[in-house]
Amino acid sequence: MSDLNGKVAVVIGAANRDNMAQVIARRLAADGAKVVVAGRKGEELQRLADEIGGLAVANCDLTSEEDLARLGQAAVDSFGGVDIAVNATGWGLLKPFLKTTKEDIERITALQFTGAFLFYQAMLRVMRDNGSLIQISSATASIMLEDHAAYMGTKAGADHVIRCVANEFGHRGIRANSVAPGFTVTPMTAGAAENPAIVDTFTKEYPLGRVGTSEDIAEAVSWLASDACFMSGQVLQVNGGLTLRRNPTNREIVTAVKAARAQGAAQ
Repeated sequence: MSDLNGKVAVVIGAANRDNMAQVIARRLAADGAKVVVAGRKGEELQRLADEIGGLAVANCDLTSEEDLARLGQAAVDSFGGVDIAVNATGWGLLKPFLKTTKEDIERITALQFTGAFLFYQAMLRVMRDNGSLIQISSATASIMLEDHAAYMGTKAGADHVIRCVANEFGHRGIRANSVAPGFTVTPMTAGAAENPAIVDTFTKEYPLGRVGTSEDIAEAVSWLASDACFMSGQVLQVNGGLTLRRNPTNREIVTAVKAARAQGAAQ
């Protein structure tokens, strides 16, 4: 475990029960940090804050400069500043390229690029020296996954902004890095993760022989947040070696699901 005693962490995107952001927040708190959790839904955020002895900032929209400024100020007022800031928001838009609408593009860009940019700005304004800014990215920013062009593009764009932050704020000892999961068992992927045929099809592409968990990502975030980390401007590929290979194609996934159904019907 990392030693985060005396650190103050902000984790945004934690409004849904047991999602990746909540698992990250729990890990940072277990490592000794005071954690501010933020998102749009108040009740679930407060439950989490009570559980980890932290602070909940509800009705916090990643695309609102005013909400993000309020989030930063809440961390300062309650705990004296910010040392760690984690953006774990995301929208898993799955849509064929030619069917992705302008509205889809604008919505996902607002969340995964513009909102991420605004979050970095707001946190850097209140972050103490030697802090850590962490973006939850995706392996798909590097390797293909069909029907995810808008998702992939905005995640890749945020990764490049992280590099800019690392370069510009390194003189203050501030590190900025991304963590790139592959297929990860979370509430957002629950439908697919509950289908053994889909999981098996993905698992075949993982050199380490299994898909990821939120705990895997939280472990990486914990290290990036700690003073032991001497890394900045990088994308940490926490995906079991997936980026050495590829994601399965849609045809492979559909074929595996059909085969599993046929086998089940025959039994």
